[in-house]
Amino acid sequence: MSVLVVDASIAAKWFFDEVHSAAAIRILGMRYRLHAPDFLLVEFDNLVWKCVRRKLITLSEARQVRRTLRRLPVQEHPCGPLLDLAFALAVRTGATVYDCQYVALAMAIKGRVVSADRRLCDAMAGGPFSKHIVWIEDLDP
Repeated sequence: MSVLVVDASIAAKWFFDEVHSAAAIRILGMRYRLHAPDFLLVEFDNLVWKCVRRKLITLSEARQVRRTLRRLPVQEHPCGPLLDLAFALAVRTGATVYDCQYVALAMAIKGRVVSADRRLCDAMAGGPFSKHIVWIEDLDP
Protein backbone atom coordinates (compact mmCIF):
# COMPACT_ATOMS: atom_id res chain seq x y z
CA MET A 1 0.00 0.00 0.00
CA SER A 2 1.47 3.34 -1.06
CA VAL A 3 1.82 6.31 1.25
CA LEU A 4 0.30 9.61 0.14
CA VAL A 5 0.34 12.98 1.83
CA VAL A 6 -2.76 14.98 0.94
CA ASP A 7 -2.69 18.74 0.96
CA ALA A 8 -5.46 21.27 1.44
CA SER A 9 -6.07 21.53 -2.31
CA ILE A 10 -7.06 17.86 -2.31
CA ALA A 11 -9.15 18.09 0.86
CA ALA A 12 -11.06 21.03 -0.61
CA LYS A 13 -11.93 19.01 -3.68
CA TRP A 14 -13.39 16.25 -1.50
CA PHE A 15 -16.11 18.66 -0.41
CA PHE A 16 -16.47 21.37 -3.03
CA ASP A 17 -17.20 20.77 -6.69
CA GLU A 18 -14.10 22.08 -8.41
CA VAL A 19 -11.85 21.14 -11.29
CA HIS A 20 -10.13 17.83 -10.42
CA SER A 21 -12.70 16.99 -7.71
CA ALA A 22 -13.45 13.60 -9.26
CA ALA A 23 -9.77 12.66 -9.26
CA ALA A 24 -9.40 13.80 -5.65
CA ILE A 25 -12.43 11.80 -4.54
CA ARG A 26 -11.05 8.68 -6.23
CA ILE A 27 -8.08 8.81 -3.83
CA LEU A 28 -10.42 7.97 -0.95
CA GLY A 29 -11.39 4.70 -2.62
CA MET A 30 -7.89 3.67 -3.61
CA ARG A 31 -5.39 1.61 -1.70
CA TYR A 32 -3.36 4.43 -0.23
CA ARG A 33 -2.47 5.20 3.33
CA LEU A 34 -3.31 8.90 3.61
CA HIS A 35 -1.32 11.29 5.78
CA ALA A 36 -1.19 15.03 6.38
CA PRO A 37 0.46 17.47 8.74
CA ASP A 38 -2.02 18.62 11.37
CA PHE A 39 -1.70 22.03 9.72
CA LEU A 40 -4.10 20.69 7.06
CA LEU A 41 -6.98 21.28 9.49
CA VAL A 42 -6.04 24.94 9.89
CA GLU A 43 -5.75 25.48 6.15
CA PHE A 44 -8.99 23.66 5.50
CA ASP A 45 -10.88 25.53 8.23
CA ASN A 46 -9.69 28.82 6.73
CA LEU A 47 -11.05 27.77 3.34
CA VAL A 48 -14.38 26.77 4.88
CA TRP A 49 -14.52 30.07 6.77
CA LYS A 50 -14.04 31.93 3.48
CA CYS A 51 -16.90 29.97 1.95
CA VAL A 52 -19.17 30.94 4.85
CA ARG A 53 -18.11 34.60 4.63
CA ARG A 54 -18.84 34.63 0.89
CA LYS A 55 -22.20 32.95 1.56
CA LEU A 56 -21.28 29.97 -0.61
CA ILE A 57 -22.25 27.60 2.22
CA THR A 58 -24.17 27.99 5.45
CA LEU A 59 -22.62 27.77 8.89
CA SER A 60 -24.43 24.48 9.40
CA GLU A 61 -22.93 23.10 6.18
CA ALA A 62 -19.50 24.34 7.27
CA ARG A 63 -19.78 22.49 10.57
CA GLN A 64 -20.76 19.29 8.77
CA VAL A 65 -17.88 19.57 6.27
CA ARG A 66 -15.41 20.14 9.11
CA ARG A 67 -16.71 17.13 11.06
CA THR A 68 -16.59 14.92 7.99
CA LEU A 69 -13.00 15.84 7.15
CA ARG A 70 -11.93 14.88 10.65
CA ARG A 71 -13.54 11.45 10.24
CA LEU A 72 -11.75 10.58 7.01
CA PRO A 73 -8.88 8.06 7.14
CA VAL A 74 -6.09 10.62 7.11
CA GLN A 75 -3.37 10.16 9.70
CA GLU A 76 -2.31 13.50 11.14
CA HIS A 77 1.28 14.35 12.03
CA PRO A 78 2.41 17.28 14.19
CA CYS A 79 3.88 20.03 12.05
CA GLY A 80 6.42 21.21 14.66
CA PRO A 81 9.02 18.54 13.87
CA LEU A 82 8.69 19.36 10.16
CA LEU A 83 9.35 23.09 10.45
CA ASP A 84 13.13 23.09 9.94
CA LEU A 85 12.93 20.92 6.83
CA ALA A 86 9.90 22.85 5.52
CA PHE A 87 11.78 26.13 5.97
CA ALA A 88 14.86 24.76 4.18
CA LEU A 89 12.69 23.51 1.31
CA ALA A 90 10.93 26.86 1.04
CA VAL A 91 14.23 28.74 0.87
CA ARG A 92 15.53 26.36 -1.78
CA THR A 93 12.42 26.12 -3.97
CA GLY A 94 10.55 29.39 -3.51
CA ALA A 95 7.40 27.55 -2.37
CA THR A 96 5.78 28.74 0.85
CA VAL A 97 6.71 27.23 4.19
CA TYR A 98 3.03 26.26 4.50
CA ASP A 99 3.18 24.21 1.30
CA CYS A 100 6.59 22.78 2.13
CA GLN A 101 5.11 21.27 5.30
CA TYR A 102 3.42 18.70 3.07
CA VAL A 103 6.61 17.93 1.15
CA ALA A 104 8.62 17.69 4.36
CA LEU A 105 6.13 15.15 5.71
CA ALA A 106 6.27 13.14 2.48
CA MET A 107 10.05 13.04 2.74
CA ALA A 108 9.91 12.01 6.40
CA ILE A 109 7.49 9.13 5.86
CA LYS A 110 8.87 8.09 2.46
CA GLY A 111 5.74 8.96 0.53
CA ARG A 112 4.56 11.49 -2.02
CA VAL A 113 2.36 14.55 -1.78
CA VAL A 114 -0.64 14.47 -4.07
CA SER A 115 -1.66 18.00 -4.92
CA ALA A 116 -3.91 20.08 -7.13
CA ASP A 117 -1.87 23.17 -6.31
CA ARG A 118 -0.12 24.00 -9.58
CA ARG A 119 2.26 26.50 -7.96
CA LEU A 120 3.51 23.90 -5.48
CA CYS A 121 3.93 21.24 -8.15
CA ASP A 122 5.75 23.69 -10.42
CA ALA A 123 8.05 24.79 -7.58
CA MET A 124 9.11 21.18 -7.01
CA ALA A 125 9.26 20.16 -10.69
CA GLY A 126 12.58 19.22 -12.21
CA GLY A 127 14.50 19.44 -8.96
CA PRO A 128 15.63 16.95 -6.38
CA PHE A 129 12.27 17.11 -4.59
CA SER A 130 10.09 16.31 -7.61
CA LYS A 131 9.98 12.62 -6.65
CA HIS A 132 8.09 13.62 -3.49
CA ILE A 133 5.10 15.19 -5.24
CA VAL A 134 2.57 14.18 -7.86
CA TRP A 135 -0.04 16.26 -9.70
CA ILE A 136 -3.56 14.99 -8.96
CA GLU A 137 -4.28 13.92 -12.53
CA ASP A 138 -0.94 12.08 -12.81
CA LEU A 139 -1.55 9.82 -9.83
CA ASP A 140 -1.62 6.18 -10.87
CA PRO A 141 -4.76 4.31 -9.81
